[in-house]
Amino acid sequence: MNNRLTARERAHLARVKALPCSVCDAEGPSYAHHIEQGQQYTCVALCYDCHQGKHGWHQDKAFWKIRKMDELAALNVTIERLVNATV
Repeated sequence: MNNRLTARERAHLARVKALPCSVCDAEGPSYAHHIEQGQQYTCVALCYDCHQGKHGWHQDKAFWKIRKMDELAALNVTIERLVNATV
């Protein structure tokens, strides 16, 4: 498996990381959470807390349930923000 990113993939990830968090709206920069490893275009913009923090996706998903969010819903927010970005 080739782990090298193309220039377009790097540019896309940079745009995702510049967004606010797709779960709690914390100001960016954000982390690019991969829904599935190796698929660069299905990354979600997440702050540290929503990604790896105490209530983050990789720790305790209960916070996400309270917010009625899952990875697909967060991806939808990320894509909407990318499409509507003026940058």
